[in-house]
Amino acid sequence: MVPGAHVPLRTPAKGRYRQFHQIGIEAFGFDGPDIDAEVILLSARLWQELGLMEHVTLELNSLGSSEARAAYRDTLVAYFEQHHEVLDEDSKRRLTSNPLRILDSKNPAMAEMLDAAPQLMDHLDAESREHFDQLTAMLEAAGIDYVINPRLVRGLDYYCRTVFEWTTTALGSQGTVCAGGRYDGLVEQLGGKPTPAVGFAMGIERLILLLETLELIPDEALGGCDVYVLPMDDNATITAITLAEQLRGELPELRLQLHCGGGSFKSRMKKADKSDASMAILLGEDEIAQQSATLKFLRDDREQQNVPQATLGRTLRGLLALVLSKRPYKPR
Repeated sequence: MVPGAHVPLRTPAKGRYRQFHQIGIEAFGFDGPDIDAEVILLSARLWQELGLMEHVTLELNSLGSSEARAAYRDTLVAYFEQHHEVLDEDSKRRLTSNPLRILDSKNPAMAEMLDAAPQLMDHLDAESREHFDQLTAMLEAAGIDYVINPRLVRGLDYYCRTVFEWTTTALGSQGTVCAGGRYDGLVEQLGGKPTPAVGFAMGIERLILLLETLELIPDEALGGCDVYVLPMDDNATITAITLAEQLRGELPELRLQLHCGGGSFKSRMKKADKSDASMAILLGEDEIAQQSATLKFLRDDREQQNVPQATLGRTLRGLLALVLSKRPYKPR
């Protein structure tokens, strides 16, 4: 998994961000279609877990080998030259630098001409054709639906063979939520030995936007914490940290927030209340001396309780049994 933050050099278009975050995966050293299928199936598993499978579509294409793509490029340029008057200014610039990217144009005035353009799939070399056929057979065997999009391309020379995107109609024109493919030429282009590679990346912000748009974010993910551990003064901070770690170990499904940043007792209680926690664990001089903790209920009128620190985890499990039972912990 390769997470990271990215800052585009150009002004972001509508639906994009000045800074965005990505997660993705990469596999190096495998040149067969089986790893392509595995990467796609991994992404499909994510959509299933998030409840998004019926809202996304897998689009596939093959870029073939560099030699086949070069021959296709000549055919494509000749076709575009015949329809030069239909090309917009951006496409005219790309005609000499990167003609394959013209296929990716969203200009409706060019749609009919692009639909009739020669397709790369019809110009694949035999080995790439077999690679693609094996990949689609594997996806079909796994029950993954897909559509072949002949206009799905990449603008960089190190890409080859499989390219794919997961798209949605729920986000308007910015419908790609995950993009991937094979880039066997990248490592060599960077000075390394020829190394086959495949992977994908997805934007976290766009994924969250899709979940929000479809109202698929679980209620528990929108809420705050269950318990707020509050040292009543700075002298109790070490005890609070130790107790918080104890509870996290005993109750990994518990959403616990430890107060940080000091402040008066009044300001600390305000932060506890804003955390949406149902109870606060108060630790002061008396509690430290008695090795206990005071449970203060923040959302109802129950009287606060003094509980031994050694049995606090068991007490919390009982008090929060209904909440925790709906939140199964999945150990990594």
